[in-house]
Amino acid sequence: MTNLRIPAPPQRYDMPAPRRPLSGHEVFAALLTLAAALRITTMLGYRPARVYYGDSYAYLALAAHPKPSSGFQPSGYPFFLMLLRPFHSVTLVVGVQHALGLATGMLVYAALRRHGLPAWAASAAAVPQLFDASFLQLEHAVLSDALFIFLVVAAITVLMWSPGPTTRAGAAAGALLALAALTRTIALPLLLLVLAHLALRRIGWRPVLATAAAAALPIALYASWYASVYGRFTLAGGDGVALWARTMTFANCRRIRPPAEEARLCPAGARQDAAGEYVWAADSPINRFPGGPAAANEPARSFALRAIAAQPLDYAADVAGDVSLAFHWTPARHPKRVTPAFGFAKGRWPLPDLPDAKKALASYDADVGDYRSVEPYAGFLRAYQYPAYLRGPVLAAILALGALGARRRALLPWTVAAALLVLPVAVLDFDHRYVLPVVPIACMAAALAAADLRTGHRRGSLPQRALVGVIH
Repeated sequence: MTNLRIPAPPQRYDMPAPRRPLSGHEVFAALLTLAAALRITTMLGYRPARVYYGDSYAYLALAAHPKPSSGFQPSGYPFFLMLLRPFHSVTLVVGVQHALGLATGMLVYAALRRHGLPAWAASAAAVPQLFDASFLQLEHAVLSDALFIFLVVAAITVLMWSPGPTTRAGAAAGALLALAALTRTIALPLLLLVLAHLALRRIGWRPVLATAAAAALPIALYASWYASVYGRFTLAGGDGVALWARTMTFANCRRIRPPAEEARLCPAGARQDAAGEYVWAADSPINRFPGGPAAANEPARSFALRAIAAQPLDYAADVAGDVSLAFHWTPARHPKRVTPAFGFAKGRWPLPDLPDAKKALASYDADVGDYRSVEPYAGFLRAYQYPAYLRGPVLAAILALGALGARRRALLPWTVAAALLVLPVAVLDFDHRYVLPVVPIACMAAALAAADLRTGHRRGSLPQRALVGVIH
């Protein structure tokens, strides 16, 4: 009888099951969906977009007729508006800014996951950026802040992505910080801070040079353009006036002893309750200077530097006092004529009856009407804004936690956050708007510090598993 050989069954190889696209990121995906819904609600509840007299109209006018801005900030934001101008819609502008707000939250999450933090911790750090009602309001206005915050957070994320930033990463971060500086000049000191940080880390000269070169080129090109129009190689024309206003809260000309031309800028007229008010008050010395504030910028800067040199302790005390306003439980009224922080209200706000403002707005969006609240969406946002506000003591705790880890991975984001908190006050005044860029970066620093303090993480390194892929 013939022996029949029964073939052995084929060997089985267990193939790993394919990973779902959102595997490990479900918590953050849910939060991002809710944050997007909040932004859609904002666009439905307040139409078409918040346009502020002064800043917004100046931005829109520069978008229609590009040139270097002669005001306090460069023309970076008008360039952004110019890219969207073919659509002739301020509603689209704020829609894109809401998307930038979501993207900023995603950058916070991605950077922390890259450093090995669990999904819940990285998601928690992104919550203020995604859900604080102040960000909803800011993104819904024709203002430069949402763009500025995104650019700065993107630059910090690029620098933190690898243990030692590569030449390519340095160039990308430098370009992002240059764009941020062309949006708001307060980013210039941040660039110097980043270069110092890279140099002290001793990662080699190529990343440092790449960062500097990538930042210097757009800044130099813009400053050259500014010089061709106004005759001065700089980014903006109001830096001297701003710093002068900062000194008006303490300046004593008997101690400063300014020369005759600058003596015209000594405190006079009504006493203001905030440094920034001296720029706008009709009886302010800067507005009575021959030729007005534009002609006073150089002597104003010289006066301010003399005042700071003559009264350094008074200057430091005023800056510290105004910085402390960020840590109040109830948002401080500064100046007292404004209603701070809680900006969602019920009503209709007509466009200003001013020819220049109407012309600037019509040149961008001819169909725009009065800004108005729409129910029931606006009613929900009016209730939402009070609990959904990062209270000052909580921000203080976040910054304090980040400071505990500032000798490790949290050093760069914490230093940038602290600089963003202090510098606007040091060169002009406190404003709740100016505090918001601090929040996402401070939350990154706090999350990294907490992780380092818990694990005793070595300074400046990434977890081994984070080097294998981008995000697990």
